[in-house]
Amino acid sequence: MDIAQVPPPAGTKLTDWFAWLGTGLPLRIDRVHDAGRTGDGIVCLSATALKALGLPAAFPSTEKTLAAFTKKMNTAAASVGMELSQELGPVFHAFRRAGAGGGPKSSLRVVIAPWLGQGSDKQQVTGAMLAELAAAPTGELDARTLARRIRKYVADLGIAPGVTPATTSKLLLDAVRPRTEPFQNEGGEWGSRPREGALPGGDTVVPPAAGARHPLTRELQERGDVLCEEEDYKYWSRPLTEAEAAMPYAVACDVCASYLSVTMSLRLPAGPLEYHSKPVWDTKAPPAGLWWCDFTDIEVDPLLPHPATFHGQPPASAGWYATPTVAYMVTEYGFDPTAITEAYLSTMTVPFLKEWTIRLREAYKGAYGLLGLKDGQEPEEFLAAYAAHKNIDSEDTDRTDALVLAGLYKAIYKGGVGKWTDGAAYLDEETWLRDVVANWSYRPEVRYTIISAARIANHRRMRKTYTKTGRAPFAINVDSYLYATEQPSPLELLTPPEKGKPVLGVLRLGIGPGQFKHEASIPMAAVLELLNDNEHPSRLTHDYTTGGTPYPQKDQP
Repeated sequence: MDIAQVPPPAGTKLTDWFAWLGTGLPLRIDRVHDAGRTGDGIVCLSATALKALGLPAAFPSTEKTLAAFTKKMNTAAASVGMELSQELGPVFHAFRRAGAGGGPKSSLRVVIAPWLGQGSDKQQVTGAMLAELAAAPTGELDARTLARRIRKYVADLGIAPGVTPATTSKLLLDAVRPRTEPFQNEGGEWGSRPREGALPGGDTVVPPAAGARHPLTRELQERGDVLCEEEDYKYWSRPLTEAEAAMPYAVACDVCASYLSVTMSLRLPAGPLEYHSKPVWDTKAPPAGLWWCDFTDIEVDPLLPHPATFHGQPPASAGWYATPTVAYMVTEYGFDPTAITEAYLSTMTVPFLKEWTIRLREAYKGAYGLLGLKDGQEPEEFLAAYAAHKNIDSEDTDRTDALVLAGLYKAIYKGGVGKWTDGAAYLDEETWLRDVVANWSYRPEVRYTIISAARIANHRRMRKTYTKTGRAPFAINVDSYLYATEQPSPLELLTPPEKGKPVLGVLRLGIGPGQFKHEASIPMAAVLELLNDNEHPSRLTHDYTTGGTPYPQKDQP
């Protein structure tokens, strides 16, 4: 036991433990929204506890031993009115139904820490994220470490860890913005009904944005029709100017939490998309959706990637673009929206990721704050703190936990954005269409809108930086931006203050969403060699330190 308010079991027999689980322990996860639900409490079993209860130290490895273990557990649970999950493994549920003998209605999630990563393929996947949380600095799967981190995780996000970071993202959204609410009918019976503004279920996809695996996409590809291709910048580069090529270094700057920098107020398609011929563009509040636009004749900045394409090159023809891209092209590059001939527009446009973003941003910033990375740091202070933030004494549990949780929070928001277009390759097409595509969380157009907004926000920052300083990136891969510099440091890329105040909307160093961290400094000779071979220089970012020297274990290109 590691929390004082929970008394220990009365004895060390398995029946004592199940009786203890069913006594109504003060373990639960409170709902974070009035229309939401409370979550099951979690009990973590250690290797010592397994030994005391007479349970095997490792997951039963044969059908015979697993059957004996299952029978033993079910018999002990039933003796005190408890039931167990149908399949027992490293993670299972123990519960008592309302009215069953032996005690009050109860439900708890049990995690056997030493068993995480064992069992069937499904059980290994189910326990993978918990295994990451349970890993102590020694590498041991430690129940106390797991319990401590789960408590912090729940305090930060308000929900228990899901199966994967991506599914956890959707659980968080459903917790802070429930899709249903309880109601009482005229007969006094309680039920649930959809909440106003909730994301609808059913297959709501439209042909240009149905996802790579959808039959509609295959049909369009077979006909040679155009799909929506709103993505992060991927492998864009340009020839260096003469002045850039003469500089000794290329500095790689990585955007922090790019998606979280836009999702707070981003207007997203909550309702299904409907087709419109000759749509009217509302400059003040355009609805979320996809627009058929021709940007081929629009002049853009020659040293920057094209704002509207993921490859950064000018588009060869008209195409489908998400609202944030179109809005930017209208306001910044003079695109005439009356030229738009078709659109798929949402029947309801709202910033439904606001509460989701608040939870994740605060959790992310809180974890990094414990690691010495905070808002308002001067550039030199931030660079020093970032360089040292992983240098942690293994006895410092607050910081070791923060480092693990920071990585997990990043995986949740990134995986959550990808989850809106879930290919689920392990499912056959019929099952995928029935169980995934018809679910409320399959909305490729939501993913396209988020990525479009993040890419445009990054373009806006680099464009304003270029306007103020004359410095432009010469290569980009997703959220890694390479600039030519005189020193192995990004400090010379920063925009000087104006009238004593920092300039907003430019490249800034910091851990906050949308700010940049220093990833690597690469000798320009190595960059030029790759560019001459038509290879993208971003692959060098993991070969060099921020000081510009190659990592010892890797050969210099």
